[in-house]
Amino acid sequence: MKLPTDRPHPLARFLLSFWAPTARSMAGWAIAAVVVNAGITVTGAAVRVTGSGLGCPTWPKCTPDSFVPVPHPEVSPINMAVEFGNRLLTFLVLAVGFACVVAAWRLVPRRRSVLLLALLQPVGIVAQALWGGLVVRTMLNPFTVGMHFLLSTGLIAASWMLYRRASEGDGPARDLVHRDLRRLGHVLVAAVFALIVAGVVVTGTGPHSGDVLASRFDLDIEDMARLHADLVYLVVGLTFALLLALRVSDAPRPARRAALALLVIELAQGVIGYTQYFLAVPAFLVGLHVLGSTLVWIATLRTVTSLRARGAPPAEARPSPAEMAATA
Repeated sequence: MKLPTDRPHPLARFLLSFWAPTARSMAGWAIAAVVVNAGITVTGAAVRVTGSGLGCPTWPKCTPDSFVPVPHPEVSPINMAVEFGNRLLTFLVLAVGFACVVAAWRLVPRRRSVLLLALLQPVGIVAQALWGGLVVRTMLNPFTVGMHFLLSTGLIAASWMLYRRASEGDGPARDLVHRDLRRLGHVLVAAVFALIVAGVVVTGTGPHSGDVLASRFDLDIEDMARLHADLVYLVVGLTFALLLALRVSDAPRPARRAALALLVIELAQGVIGYTQYFLAVPAFLVGLHVLGSTLVWIATLRTVTSLRARGAPPAEARPSPAEMAATA
């Protein structure tokens, strides 16, 4: 006899994905968290390069007397719409974060590691929103703007680790490659993060501050750009070394493919970086470069986590037909 849940309506299937989750749907929500956190990082860059950083000049209200955009003599309606739209995306990211928590809480058997990583999502998003208020109140100070980006980088890492933990078991990590290659992977993660920090400093020193009233770091842009380029060479070199070592040692195919994808993304990102440098940093390429840096970070996390495994996720306890009918 077929039960109502055998072929649920798309809306019912969506609700069940977090209310009666499986390991697969839990991993799906984690990937959704990666996507939305990466998306709001890129749209945040769009706010900056369009000069809309103070499109909503107050926080938490958009204007001193309204939570939503209203005509204001000192602010362009377009800039206000861009900044307010980015604020609205926070609610989408928060909704996905809460869905991750509900799915992790109701996962059977419940896994403490997955639940803790899921809880980082709404907590981090709320902290990020509060920091965004500080960004506005400090008139887009480059330090607060840079930290805003780095907080998103941390949330992306937490989302990716949630995906990995949901897709594997709770046993001790087992090396799939030689331990020295795993160490090289850890060095690569540190180098990529240093590259991202250097990119934040370059951004805080150069143009596209987000508003004409925003301050800049008192640093030499040429020196910062050279430092950033040197770190690019280091990251690409480490990635090539890891890829070569994985191939020579006949490492598992997923690890080799992840490292190759990372190298391709890094090279494409390098092309974008040099192009924007020689074209005097056009706004569109800056936004594309931020997208590239986000993809490099995700690809790096994918690569380093492909070097170890913890086995399959725990077997799910199947509900009885009566329980399934009650859920429906």
